[in-house]
Amino acid sequence: MIPEFALDPRQVRSAFERAAATYDEAAVLQREIAGRLLERLDYVRLSPARVLDAGCGTGYLLPPLSRRFRRADIVGLDVAAAMLRYARRRGGWLARLGNRRRYVAGDFAQLPFADASVDLVISSLALQWCRPDCVFAECRRVLRPGGLLLFSTFGPDTLQELRQAWSQVDDSAHVHGFADMHDLGDLLVHAGFAEPVLDVERLTLTYPSVRAALLDLKRIGAHNAMSGRRRGLTGKHRFAAFTANYEAMRREGRLPATYEVVYGQAWVPEQPSSRPRADGGVGIPLSAIVRRPNS
Repeated sequence: MIPEFALDPRQVRSAFERAAATYDEAAVLQREIAGRLLERLDYVRLSPARVLDAGCGTGYLLPPLSRRFRRADIVGLDVAAAMLRYARRRGGWLARLGNRRRYVAGDFAQLPFADASVDLVISSLALQWCRPDCVFAECRRVLRPGGLLLFSTFGPDTLQELRQAWSQVDDSAHVHGFADMHDLGDLLVHAGFAEPVLDVERLTLTYPSVRAALLDLKRIGAHNAMSGRRRGLTGKHRFAAFTANYEAMRREGRLPATYEVVYGQAWVPEQPSSRPRADGGVGIPLSAIVRRPNS
């Protein structure tokens, strides 16, 4: 297992179940990134029959996806049932009347869909809560030939201020690790995707206090879900030291929280291709082998 991504799925699900009621009010950055991800579809020629929003949360992307792909089945999947309840309410009863949306409780790394049954998988800020190698393998499995994976996630410089402030207090992991853009590209190729394109940008939120920054994270469900994290309450002295370290980063009266945002897209090849096997060999479908005529 990749140490940086040794997350406890039960902790992840529990955090988002608790945050469902406060998520929309606090998710300013998440909505901005989702909108920027959606704009990337303007440059893609695709007429999907089925679209999967993986890690849909409260369903922010579902209405614009329905408007963009009016003939497609739109499926919202999330690990937290409470998030899906809010997603179903989005847009009111009139918006839901006669639409082709479905809502599925499920794991991004174990998709409950048949092979080659989806044309577009879009996912905004869900990948960082999963093992990316497992997610990419599952997306490759469910996508049809010519299908597209489009995602955003956080990179390793995300919340660097929190990480730095805690690093001067103890050696515990208070902020879990995030995959590097180049590693994600390698994982996409290994999973059998073609033409992966990734880019990165940095966005910074500012807060009036340490408490406000931490409260914002709590309200969107962004807890430390690492399996090996320190259990129990943080001592007063340690938290005071962390707060002082963070306060030292104050600029123009505000405390920064940096987010490194990685955007990625990759296609499933139209034709069968050789794919690496677990034993290091290469598997080639029989249908891809063409016999030469006898001369």
